[in-house]
Amino acid sequence: MRVVFMGTPDFAVPSLRQIASESFRYEVVLVVTGKDKPRRKKNAPPEPTPVKQTAIELGLPVYETDDPADPSFIAAVAACRPDVIVVAAFRILPPEVYTLARLGAFNLHASLLPAYRGAAPVNWAIINGEKVTGVTTFFLQEKVDTGNMILSGEVAIADEDNATTLSGKLSREGALIVSETLRRISEDRAEVRCQDDRLASRAPKLTRENTRIRWDAPATVICNFIRGLAMRPSAWTMLGGKTLKIFRAVPSGLFPALPEPCGPGSVLVRDGKLLVVVLDGWIEVRQLQLEGKRMMDAPEFLRGFRPEEYPEPLVLA
Repeated sequence: MRVVFMGTPDFAVPSLRQIASESFRYEVVLVVTGKDKPRRKKNAPPEPTPVKQTAIELGLPVYETDDPADPSFIAAVAACRPDVIVVAAFRILPPEVYTLARLGAFNLHASLLPAYRGAAPVNWAIINGEKVTGVTTFFLQEKVDTGNMILSGEVAIADEDNATTLSGKLSREGALIVSETLRRISEDRAEVRCQDDRLASRAPKLTRENTRIRWDAPATVICNFIRGLAMRPSAWTMLGGKTLKIFRAVPSGLFPALPEPCGPGSVLVRDGKLLVVVLDGWIEVRQLQLEGKRMMDAPEFLRGFRPEEYPEPLVLA
């Protein structure tokens, strides 16, 4: 069976490796990925996507595009005569592309559809305090993330998971689901289920605006928000006119008395800990990065921290 695989980030790599390892069943005739990205370091060569790096390692042909509607790209896919197109964390495909596959095109989505349709399902599942999420394969149709479902697999969200670790778990489960989905399609036994739109929820794209921490929320809500955005793009706040990214925080059992006024966002350093007032108490910040500095654990950050350089009371905003 001739397979065209489309994906870009690390999340897609286990699925590509799994398909390539089953070369006795499938022939990966093309790997499609995003274009190389410029590096920050001057004169450094562009950085290939994780999927491109993997495809080169596996000796598979690669096509790079940031525009799936480009006629030359559509022609390249058509020339491959794919039986199936497999999509894992790529771009939205126009019908002119996904209808080229003889047996259909399916997507691997990082949620238990119809929950968390959208660009950031892993992040929003953690932000919203979910304990279980998963992956789903579904046949592509014009409306994004709404196609008929083929297979799904559940993945537990541990208390210590953040978006990065959970994405890794989901990518590994996803590789198994992709493999079984391909097997069922090849054997003409892929049973599909319609999505119930009444149960749908959204996972919108992450932006500068919706990743800012609101300190007037409960501790658990804020800590879930922080771990749901770690390590990228990261939750952020402002400290003395500079962006402060926070990657890890926990609710704190320490409730020190502070002079009034001391509202949400107020900062206190106590016993080597960096504490912030929230709606129902305190959180302890454990890993962070101030604009212009590298990422640090809180004790290291505090060794160079000079509260007297900031206005009083010291408040994150």
